[in-house]
Order: sequence, then C-alpha cells, then structure tokens
Amino acid sequence: QVQLVESGGGLVQAGGSLRLSCAASGGIYSVNAMDWYRQAPAKERELVAGITTGGSTKYAYSVKGRFTISRDNAKNTVYLQMNSLKPEDTAVYYCHANMLTYWGTRDYWGQGTQVTVSS
Repeated sequence: QVQLVESGGGLVQAGGSLRLSCAASGGIYSVNAMDWYRQAPAKERELVAGITTGGSTKYAYSVKGRFTISRDNAKNTVYLQMNSLKPEDTAVYYCHANMLTYWGTRDYWGQGTQVTVSS
C-alpha cells in the first residue's frame, strides 16, 4: 500500500521555524513531482511549494524567501523548511506526490500535519 507520511508540524511563535518532512513508501517505482499544499480554516487548499525530480522549485508568492522545499530522491522524501513564520501561515499542511507505483501513475496525498503560528 502506497503511503505518504508527514511529520514536523506543531505550535510555534511568530518569527520561528519548523521543518516538515514527508516520506513516500510502499510499491513505488519512481516519484515525479512532490509538493506541499496547505488549507486554513474556511479557505481552499493552496499550493505552497513544489519540486521536480531534477530539483526545479516553485513557490507561492506569500512564502517566497521564507520557505524552502527540498527532496532526497534516494529516500523518496520531501522537506519544507519554514522560516520567519507568520500567524497567517497557520494551516493544515499536506504533502502531495505524483508517483509511478505497482498500481500505475497516480497522485497521492498525505494525511496532513497541523502548523499553528501564534502571534
């Protein structure tokens, strides 16, 4: 069974830092793009950052210069380093990956990890 398991969320004061991790496992042949999304209460899910297999990255305007996405292809893991956190960064953060698995090429989602930034 394919899984994306996230870790690293929590409560932090404004200006602080957190690092999220997301590891993919289970019947994986290859991992294509990996992304982080977030969803705040009463808001739609939005793309925060994405990274290709080759390391090309993209960021939402609101997090540019503060967040850094990276990946370890050998471990099928993607990271999100979040610095200078703001209360408006509070949301559930979801890992997303497009992967070729035993069951075909599909999009997979993690269960989400809560990030809360206090003012």
